[in-house]
Amino acid sequence: MNTIQKIELPEKVIICEVAPRDGFQAEHEWIPTKEKISIIRQLAKTGIQSMEITSFVHPRAIPQLKDAEQVVESVQDLTNIKFRALVPNVKGAQRAIDAGVKKLKLMLSATDSHSLSNANCSVEEAQKGFYPIIELAEKHNVKVGGSISVAFGCPYEGKVAIERISSIVERYRMMGVEEISLADTTGMANPQQVYRMLGFLKQNYPGIIFSMHLHNTRGMAFSNVVAALQQGVIHFDSSIIGLGGCPYAPGATGNIATEDLVHGLSEMGIHTGIDLNKLIEAAKEVKQVIGHDGGSYMLQAGPCSELHAKPKVQEKLV
Repeated sequence: MNTIQKIELPEKVIICEVAPRDGFQAEHEWIPTKEKISIIRQLAKTGIQSMEITSFVHPRAIPQLKDAEQVVESVQDLTNIKFRALVPNVKGAQRAIDAGVKKLKLMLSATDSHSLSNANCSVEEAQKGFYPIIELAEKHNVKVGGSISVAFGCPYEGKVAIERISSIVERYRMMGVEEISLADTTGMANPQQVYRMLGFLKQNYPGIIFSMHLHNTRGMAFSNVVAALQQGVIHFDSSIIGLGGCPYAPGATGNIATEDLVHGLSEMGIHTGIDLNKLIEAAKEVKQVIGHDGGSYMLQAGPCSELHAKPKVQEKLV
């Protein structure tokens, strides 16, 4: 008799909540600063250990995040959370450092077409511009992580070759960047593609910590999470109630909802350190503040545990 082979997966993962940056930047209606701070504080009570709190871009580029300094300075007492902020250039990095951010995340596209739309320069030119940011961070003892947007598929150029991603990772490595986020910005990735790319990158760059930033545009995000888990990845970004999007990626929708990710991992026996019940309550309140969600299965159907706990309803005999 054949036995069922057990798939080896990590026992624990680390989730970074990105709604305060990726989620809020996609909202057209102004979110009052006090509401942003309140949401961050509520999320901090759920067991979330890492958060991308804002982006220090020019206010004209993303008006929703013009209060970046105020938001960061207002949550410095939350020492249980490791905050990071996205920075586009040296000026943004200096603003972030002055506000108290201890980890910067660099923003870079995988393709020249997306980079020209986002940064008005080629990928290689944009990446070379990171050297002054890294030098500034080192001077202030601030950590720096890299990212690659549209890493699996570009709305202008289609599927992205592994070799192209590898060349970007190599340049990051030469800069001393040891953490790199691979972003499926437009939700074009599939599990086989994710598995193959991560397998190649982890084999060729064993000193790099790779994380996944998955948008759920086509409903593939959690299946891509599983593919990444199979390659040993333990760092994932997600966004409460599935908020998010990219102004430079037509059709991009929100990230995988944090509550959906935590629930799915929990059902698989993978520990996150996050209280799902508290997270769902936070999701309900965030939806009330924002006025909508980006596609949250937990808000729609609830966790599986609720079904097990509900008493059976006996049919009445007529």
